[in-house]
Amino acid sequence: MRVYGIHLIDHAVILAYLIGITCLGLWMARSVRNLEDFFQGGRRFGRVFMTMFAFGAGTHSDQAVGVISKTYTNGLSGIWYQWLWLFATPFYWLIAPIFRRMRALTTSDYFELRFGPGLAVLFSLVSSLIGMVNMGTMLLGSGKILEACTGHELPLVYAIGSMTVLFVLYGVAGGLLATVMTDFVQGLLTIVLSILILPFALQSVGGFSGLHEKIRDPHMFSLVAPSEINLFYVAMLSINSLFTIGGQAMTQAICGASKSEYDSRVGFCYGNFLKRLCTIAWCFTGLCTVALYPGLADPDMAFGKAAYDLLPAVMPGLLGLLIASVLASVMDNCAVLMNSSAALLTVNVYKRHWAPARSEPHYLIFGRAVSCLTVVGGIAAAFYLESVIAGLEFFWQVGAMLGIPFWMGVFWRRATNAGAWAATLVSIATGYLLTRADVAEWLYPLAEFAVRFDPKKELFTVELPWRMLAYLTTGIAAGVWISLLTPRHDTARLDRFYNLLRTPIQPGEVISAPCTLPEGVTPANPPKLLGHPDLEIYRPTRTDTVGFLVACLVVVIIVMSVWMLARVGG
Repeated sequence: MRVYGIHLIDHAVILAYLIGITCLGLWMARSVRNLEDFFQGGRRFGRVFMTMFAFGAGTHSDQAVGVISKTYTNGLSGIWYQWLWLFATPFYWLIAPIFRRMRALTTSDYFELRFGPGLAVLFSLVSSLIGMVNMGTMLLGSGKILEACTGHELPLVYAIGSMTVLFVLYGVAGGLLATVMTDFVQGLLTIVLSILILPFALQSVGGFSGLHEKIRDPHMFSLVAPSEINLFYVAMLSINSLFTIGGQAMTQAICGASKSEYDSRVGFCYGNFLKRLCTIAWCFTGLCTVALYPGLADPDMAFGKAAYDLLPAVMPGLLGLLIASVLASVMDNCAVLMNSSAALLTVNVYKRHWAPARSEPHYLIFGRAVSCLTVVGGIAAAFYLESVIAGLEFFWQVGAMLGIPFWMGVFWRRATNAGAWAATLVSIATGYLLTRADVAEWLYPLAEFAVRFDPKKELFTVELPWRMLAYLTTGIAAGVWISLLTPRHDTARLDRFYNLLRTPIQPGEVISAPCTLPEGVTPANPPKLLGHPDLEIYRPTRTDTVGFLVACLVVVIIVMSVWMLARVGG
């Protein structure tokens, strides 16, 4: 018997998951007593929970939709729509301690201490907008999977609505504390989501040899393609991703919830390596859909259609398990984004500028109310976005624009408030102008290599990697130039900030206020890598070096494994 296109056993699997995960989240809400519990989970989690938190928070079903959709149109090179972070992942080993040592509740705390309240408010507002669009992308992608998995009997609006109600219920009650705990379970289900369809899809096309027989274009099995996703495209996505890490609010939540720096390193780096492995399964599933469903009008539907056609024939309940995994991957991520956006608006806008002397329960109530409002924005974005790919590209670009002043402030003492504003506004203006069709048409005779004509839309567009190169270059140039033309910041204020980044987290450290060293902790003074007084780049420790090199080796192994898999049966 089928209801909404799926078997009653599948409904039972889904219901069991939903009840269990919601009860776990609400149970964890009992431990929330203050803003640090709500927005940073009390900084109490070890490397196992941090690994699953980083994996769960960074992995969601809309990414599977995006990779499979891009693989459907571009072949194996579509993997870079999530592997854009692959070459940046070893740097996470070095980046995690920076965020942990800031001892901040939100990334806006950093901007306020380093550059002043104005830029902190700008970051809070823009980053909250990014969070809403990212949330909308996840809801749209996951909704399309659910719609296709039910044979289009469950309308998209109902699919999005049901997911939203559940993650809001436990996310608003338990904040980040509930999110980290539920991420542990939901991360395991996300792994199931990634690999469940692949063996059955491969069997349907006749294995790897059958895949090569049905897809005759050799470029479809290439990690880089001569058309859209070439080496320059991959290089720019990788560079851009390093800036995006600094410009997204979620990074502070992921790195700041750990007990120690080492837990933060392991969780942030290797939780994301788990995601890179899942991306491999998504990509080969996408190649199978090319063979199974030639000529799909909407490539975003390929994943859900394969699930609907293949899994029920194997065993009742498998489709329900996949749908539960989809729900898990989107609910935990939306809960993190909701929490991060609400933290920015509550702590760095409302508490700092509108109501600075209220009680802790008052801010908790306000934070929960704002959480709901950010979700409304996410739902609006889900129905406004043209496609999942469009949502992902928006997130990559605007996050990197905010990342320019972030990294300038971390490594360069000479960076000023005016320079940070210039870097942000110039990069945003450049990125916006290059998305306009009239600007692209004007540029076409001057730079044919960077502009292409889309015959379906009958519009000229500047290709994504060239837009990235343009807004990163102009943003950095503007930030450096204006910083050199404006007065230096107060030395005492700069020393307070850099003392935070220099001083490792102490065992059992208690933070009384954001961005402050605990009482009795003496600031460290590690040796610099470069002797220039304005550069704050420290000599790497043994832990830094060994951990980074091991992570680089993991990257090489992953890339070579996919390269060899693509040749099996060829």
